[in-house]
Amino acid sequence: MRRPALYIPPRPVAAAAEQSPPPAHADASLQRPAPPTTEPPARPLEHQVERPLEAPPAPAPRSQPPRWRRHARAWIGATALLLAGLLLGWQLATRPQALTQQDIDAAVRHSLETQALRSPVAQAVDRVAPSVVRVMGFGHERGRRPAHQGSTRGGEDHETSVGTGVVLVDSGLILTNLHVVKGAERIGLVFSDGLSASATLVASRPEQDLAVLQASRIPDDLVAATLASSTSLRLGDTVGVIGFPYGIGPSVSAGVVSGLDREFESPQGRHTLNHMIQFDAAANPGNSGGPLFTAQGEVVGIVTAILNPGTAKTFIGIGFAVPIESAATAAGMPPF
Repeated sequence: MRRPALYIPPRPVAAAAEQSPPPAHADASLQRPAPPTTEPPARPLEHQVERPLEAPPAPAPRSQPPRWRRHARAWIGATALLLAGLLLGWQLATRPQALTQQDIDAAVRHSLETQALRSPVAQAVDRVAPSVVRVMGFGHERGRRPAHQGSTRGGEDHETSVGTGVVLVDSGLILTNLHVVKGAERIGLVFSDGLSASATLVASRPEQDLAVLQASRIPDDLVAATLASSTSLRLGDTVGVIGFPYGIGPSVSAGVVSGLDREFESPQGRHTLNHMIQFDAAANPGNSGGPLFTAQGEVVGIVTAILNPGTAKTFIGIGFAVPIESAATAAGMPPF
């Protein structure tokens, strides 16, 4: 005979766990130890007292700097600004400005109005004059009575000719015209510094009326002339002449190139000079052998002859010079 099933109400799990221990037959490996409790034990209510919230401490008041220090800082700042402004202004004032053509023209006009400029010929003379030499031929004129008993020649040693020379080499090599020294028994020189010396004829070229002299002594600071090729000359170029016309000098005259590659027949008709430079700078007897120079102070020719149909032998505006290329060749110097 079956028994009716008994209904047993469910128990609370927690309560069952607290009241009844685990069954004895349960596996020990399935039982886990309870984790340790880290929370502090609760205080009894009677020991917990609520405290009021405290406000954070107020910062200590900052001490104000002295008044003089505040003013000093202000003055330092103002001074620094002032110095920066002055520096900027100085840089702007000293910065080079681009010159315009109007500025250049104004400066040139001001210089011309306030300063006297020397002529190009005057500046050229400064370069040429130290190389110019006075050349003299000396001879003996027989007098009615001999100078002393037993003398084979009478009269006094006197100047028979005068001309001009140009120093080619600072060792004392001088170029002049042959007709200045031809027939002279003695040749004398006077340099630009006043030193007098004798000279000997070392070479000649009659077809071009050229002679080369060697001085017996020379100044310590003797300067040779600066030579330039005559091929660069053009009609109308400024040229100058310096020498001892009629023994007066040194004398300077200036003009232009009047012609090139001219021919000139000597008054005696003995020979014709070719490839001559024609110029209109004043030249007279005594200028022979002197330099024909440019506005740059460069010697381009040797003054040799003047054209004068009359008997006065004065300058009428036409002079001739041997190109320096031919003259230097006569002295044994290579042409340009």
